[in-house]
Amino acid sequence: MSRLKISAISYLNTAPLMWDFEHAEAGAKVDFDFDISYTIPSACAEALRAGSADIGIIPAAAYTTVPDLVIIPDVAIAARRAVRSILLVSKAPVDQWTTQVRTVALDTSSMTSVALAKILFAKWPGGARDYKPMAPDLEAMLGACDAALLIGDPALQVDRTRYFTLDLAEEWVARTGKSFVFAFWAIRRQALAGRNERAIAEVFKKSRDHGLSPKNLEAIAQEWAPRLGLTLEAVRVYLTHNIHYYLDPPCLEGLKLYYRLGAEIGVLPPAPELHFL
Repeated sequence: MSRLKISAISYLNTAPLMWDFEHAEAGAKVDFDFDISYTIPSACAEALRAGSADIGIIPAAAYTTVPDLVIIPDVAIAARRAVRSILLVSKAPVDQWTTQVRTVALDTSSMTSVALAKILFAKWPGGARDYKPMAPDLEAMLGACDAALLIGDPALQVDRTRYFTLDLAEEWVARTGKSFVFAFWAIRRQALAGRNERAIAEVFKKSRDHGLSPKNLEAIAQEWAPRLGLTLEAVRVYLTHNIHYYLDPPCLEGLKLYYRLGAEIGVLPPAPELHFL
């Protein structure tokens, strides 16, 4: 049987999820053979759509557009409070955005956060804006638009003393009272033929659990802090406080509300039923 092809994201927040896959030399054990490639979130979804990957850590929004996907249960990149890595950034104070922010540059790395920004603008602070997809270069984005959406590591690296920022997860939780799900593992239904579905799900849960052990979280912080120009403590807090790695019932409630609001304002198609391994 051929190897399963994984499309993963090369951001700090996925490092705990990938622990077993990346640390076999340190004794981590993965019970299946996988081929792994790394890309940006939006490209993970395209890899599954095209069939060039079997499993991907897909943006939540992609589940509404890529057919025949099955979700690996209990594992997610989610938030129950401020997430720090999904930011709207502007030179205007947030309390002036209703009048001062009319154009928004949208990070082309993202799908879920783009839809989330549009939902939040449409539902609360003054209605929809004019949106422009752009590469995640903050100076160029703010040179072209009144505000910029950044996700992932580039958002973590924003000097928040120089700009006014809005954390989209924090705003979502404040407005809805729900957790927010940014991404989860999904597998193409065709790739499951002849395979042990429960065993596949366990591989990804165990990798998450091992990555979140204190010893391994510290190793991740030691590796990523200098790479991103962040302090060790900033990385530790991000991985243990800002990111929630479980697709639990509160996250599923928030996910379903996100899909409903996204379809309501026309930024997402109606979501199919959630199917799990």
